[in-house]
Amino acid sequence: MPRLTGRKILITGGASGIGRATCALFVQEGASVVVLDRNTPNVADVRAIAADVSDAGSVSRAMQDAAQAMGGLDGLVNAAGVFINKDLMATDAQTWNTTIAVNLTGTFLCVQAAVPLLRQAAQATIVNLASGVGLLPTGGGSTAYVASKGGVIAMTRALAAELAPGIRVNAVCPGAVETPMTDGTLRDASGAIIPAIVNRYALGRPGSPEEIAAAILFLTSFESSFVTGVNLAVDGGRTFH
Repeated sequence: MPRLTGRKILITGGASGIGRATCALFVQEGASVVVLDRNTPNVADVRAIAADVSDAGSVSRAMQDAAQAMGGLDGLVNAAGVFINKDLMATDAQTWNTTIAVNLTGTFLCVQAAVPLLRQAAQATIVNLASGVGLLPTGGGSTAYVASKGGVIAMTRALAAELAPGIRVNAVCPGAVETPMTDGTLRDASGAIIPAIVNRYALGRPGSPEEIAAAILFLTSFESSFVTGVNLAVDGGRTFH
């Protein structure tokens, strides 16, 4: 039997990358799925609602529309995110504010709007997308992004304690993954993977969106029923390598 049969799940940032792969997998596993995104995902049987995750009013309206469309809500995946690759001195206030607003504040606002709906479900789950760099930075650069994802990691632990036992809250911390968001950072001008990046990984390669989606599926499914407050590194071994 599919692992998410009967589940009603909202996925933010589901139009591309990890979010899109998660949508496709969740539909395959029997879930009803609604996406919150500025764009429309090309995934069968998925309804999209336009929303800006950094705007509280937009999130609140979209969350209610999603729950109405599905007849309730028992799962949330926060996959919306931005990545702006700048070092400290190149990071202006606008870059910092945008990154924090989408990656950290956006996650907070979506959780806050979803919780009253999730509490009506018998068993509910939240999975946040953090990052391996929030656990262990790779070096200098991307200061705003690292800070935002470190905040998601800390917030996940706090939420798991506050929302237990009715809502399980976990996070997935991907390593380098080939998505539109990482275009230009993993490959050189010839299209080859940059050795300095993959040499950090025990498995010697970047991940795929489908591999990260599989981890999100585990944390959303009943298979992880005794798991909460975990920030799961899905990073090809970088954080121990």
